[in-house]
Amino acid sequence: MAKEHSFDISAEIDKQKLKDAFEQAKKIVTNRWDFKGITADFELNEKSKVITLTCSTDAKAEVMFDTLISEAIKRDISSKALKEAKRDVVGGGKTKITVSINDTIGKEDAKIIVKKIKDLGLKVQASIRGEEVRVVGKSIDDLQEAIHALKGSDLEIPLNFINMK
Repeated sequence: MAKEHSFDISAEIDKQKLKDAFEQAKKIVTNRWDFKGITADFELNEKSKVITLTCSTDAKAEVMFDTLISEAIKRDISSKALKEAKRDVVGGGKTKITVSINDTIGKEDAKIIVKKIKDLGLKVQASIRGEEVRVVGKSIDDLQEAIHALKGSDLEIPLNFINMK
């Protein structure tokens, strides 16, 4: 009798790694010579899943954002997990970039993932389970092919493949 195998797809990111990336980016920007004497503020709000970057010029704010992304990537956090939500000019000509932390799979994204898996024509079943998608099949090769196809897809959310059984 064949045993069924499965794995889960989630968008969850390691919160501690994100904090580490945030703190390291803050440290790098603070110590850069081209940021001496200018305002460069980082703020992390974990509850609302937002990082706010404020700087005196637009170009420097962009450098802050790039540094944050770079540090996240070094810690195996997908760049898709950090999206620029809004860019504003605030008092004193400062630029404020609001970065949203995307660590959940919404219902629409989950439906897209299930559809992509069904379109592959593999002998696997995909089902939505809250903020995760479970993929079940008898062949590990089919499951691995589904993972490979999803990794190469153009989805705008970070995907983690966990609990392979």
